[in-house]
Amino acid sequence: MGLIIRILISAVAVWIAAYFIPGVSVSGGAGTYLMVAIVLGFLNAFIKPILTVLTIPITILTLGLFLLVLNVMMVYLTAYLIPSFHVSGFIAALLFSFLVSIVTALIDAIV
Repeated sequence: MGLIIRILISAVAVWIAAYFIPGVSVSGGAGTYLMVAIVLGFLNAFIKPILTVLTIPITILTLGLFLLVLNVMMVYLTAYLIPSFHVSGFIAALLFSFLVSIVTALIDAIV
């Protein structure tokens, strides 16, 4: 039950981020937002830790700022895997990852 609630919260966060950030578009209904949330969660749970370990030297050299690049890469990979989710640039993907994280944290705190 908790997993379903977290996916729904993430889908709402994706909807809010896509609404407010120019350069991010989701064409489709609620199912598309759910798919974006599921794929983004899957990538962040399984692929991102592997990439984080592989890029430790770069992350140390950049004092952790390379982790922002990894977040953007996860958003781009999600856009690649879901044809109805489009991100038009690096800044849009960065703002999308920030806003999804903030909205998810706020809604988690309320629920």
